[in-house]
Amino acid sequence: MTSSVYVASAEGFTGKSTIALGVLEQLSRAVERVGVFRPIVRAEAGGADQRDYVLELLTSHDAVDLTYDECAGVSYDEVHRDPEAAMDRIVERFHLVADRCDAVVVIGSDYTDIATPTEFSYNARIAANLGAPVLLVANGIGRTLADLQTVTGVLRSDLRANHATLFSVIVNRVDDAGVLEEITELAGVPAYGIPEEPLLNAPSVAELMAACDGTLVSGSEELLTREVSGLVVAAMTLPNVLTRLFEGAAVVTPGDRGETVLGVLAAHMSTNFPQISAVFLNGGIALPDEITRLIEGLGTTTPIIATSLGTHATSTALTNRRGRLTKDAPRKIATALRLFSEHVDGPVLVDRLEVARTDAVTPLMFEHQLIDDAVEAGKHIVLPEGEEERILKAADMLLRRGVAELTLLGDPQAINAKAAQLGVDVSKAHLVSPYDEELREQFAQVYFERRKHKGIDLDEARDIVTDVSYFGTLMVELGLADGMVSGAVHTTAHTIRPALEVVKTVPGVSVVSSVFFMCLASQVLVYGDCAVNPDPTSDQLADIAISSAATAQAFGVDPLIAMLSYSTGTSGSGTDVDKVTAATKRVRELAPDLLVEGPIQYDAAIDDAVAKTKLPDSPVAGDATVFIFPDLNTGNNTYKAVQRSANAVAIGPVLQGLRKPVNDLSRGATVRDIVNTVAITVLQAAAPPAGATPTAAATAAATEQA
Repeated sequence: MTSSVYVASAEGFTGKSTIALGVLEQLSRAVERVGVFRPIVRAEAGGADQRDYVLELLTSHDAVDLTYDECAGVSYDEVHRDPEAAMDRIVERFHLVADRCDAVVVIGSDYTDIATPTEFSYNARIAANLGAPVLLVANGIGRTLADLQTVTGVLRSDLRANHATLFSVIVNRVDDAGVLEEITELAGVPAYGIPEEPLLNAPSVAELMAACDGTLVSGSEELLTREVSGLVVAAMTLPNVLTRLFEGAAVVTPGDRGETVLGVLAAHMSTNFPQISAVFLNGGIALPDEITRLIEGLGTTTPIIATSLGTHATSTALTNRRGRLTKDAPRKIATALRLFSEHVDGPVLVDRLEVARTDAVTPLMFEHQLIDDAVEAGKHIVLPEGEEERILKAADMLLRRGVAELTLLGDPQAINAKAAQLGVDVSKAHLVSPYDEELREQFAQVYFERRKHKGIDLDEARDIVTDVSYFGTLMVELGLADGMVSGAVHTTAHTIRPALEVVKTVPGVSVVSSVFFMCLASQVLVYGDCAVNPDPTSDQLADIAISSAATAQAFGVDPLIAMLSYSTGTSGSGTDVDKVTAATKRVRELAPDLLVEGPIQYDAAIDDAVAKTKLPDSPVAGDATVFIFPDLNTGNNTYKAVQRSANAVAIGPVLQGLRKPVNDLSRGATVRDIVNTVAITVLQAAAPPAGATPTAAATAAATEQA
């Protein structure tokens, strides 16, 4: 039977959508198919074809594969015309969603149409008819604990009168730390408090532009999604304007004040002043041509918006506009999810809903688990490519979710300028130049001592350590960071070489190798090695298998190892088959507790029917989870074929075999790939490196490779 929860409030502006998003995120960790449903959908003021932004937010979540129209109930007009017919329609449409899902998040009405007690009672009746327990969201602004007890007690009575069940309360936007600490139970049910977060209520530049009927005259359209934390009305001289700037401010100034516009744009690009979000030119006065040419030459991306309204009318229009949590607000979404996870015990909440947890592991569930575990681990990661656009966007997301403490390498001024251009916030990251004199000298001394046997002198060492890959690796080696992620603009060799020279491999491991986590529809498999070693020897292949099994186990995958070949068992022969046979034997010698089969073909390793024919007595065949490829050509092509043909999510490459975690990115890595790789690196840093049993051949190979 499908589990469901009805997220409801008895007033407007409670941040109910934030709570619904948090609940949806928690359910996506527990079940395979999550749905959303909005019983009463309202059209925006722009017309009947305008969509409900709350439903758009929830249906855009990665865990939801239903369309907006499938998740919509009825309109307010339908409720007004015939409440009973509308109720029948709501129940009918809900069950169409529930039949396709393991759990459904239902989100009640917004009190923007008719804000009366009748509306809450109607929501209670809907919840009762859907059989969905109610998660009540209350507004905590300005309320004492006694106030909240009174309000929730009354609302619980209303729910009972309409045969609905209250199972939990979340008080959102609490502005009193004392009250926040005291909220543990309200109306006789468990309760949680979430503090007020100004960012979630901050309007975007686009929302303010619409509020004053403005037009974008300069800057990037992409930055219209940036949030505005407040206004600075620049009606004074430039020095006084500059002293009043703050992070995320929108500056309002008449269009004929070109010197003010130039001044605030220069401050925005400077490391000595906060970054603003936009400039609003009021009065219907265009900037002088000379000023426009100068701005174009600066290359600034800060939005400049023109409006015909006067200063007072512009300020009033902008001040009165509230911000929304929409699908196009990634910074708000990341912040909302972090707040929910920090202040609400999500697993307990899900358990109270009696959700039947699935044995399947979807890509989204795996990624969620990575992020959750990384937040818990609390490690420090260095990103050497600190001036790269994707790295900066990922850093913003990582910092907002609290995944890791970050150091970005590069010219701090250039990093800040690029961040300002992209509209991302990396103010909580450490910005370090690889030419920092103190660190450069410290690292050079260490590198010289490690590599002088190779003929490196101290002057050469000073030059080498300014390379960001060497600099970041030495930070990890000396404990200034717990791990490193690089490769967005550098080759794999450029990322790995410093690690081999400085960090070196785990004792007993002959090679640094890699795995990809292949996230299929309902299972996560581990592929190794698909990125590093072109043609490993049988001993190296054995080490790769043992390292891959340890990596799999560290990330919750029970390792059943398939040593792949074009032959299964003794059906074929040849040099390539012999290598895999010898490697399989070596794995059994070095790690007798591991379940391993080889040589084995891919179909026999993954398919029960084929396995019963080819290797009926094998404990691995048909159920393999760790696939070891005999060479890079086979592995790299196979992972890409599965990724594209089976629509699998490939997370990696994840490097293994090093004493401390250093991971390589594909140069085509997306922001999401970078976030996942950083989370994996955090978890590797939190666990001791796993190695193989030392062998003479392994030790010799490791020495040679370094």
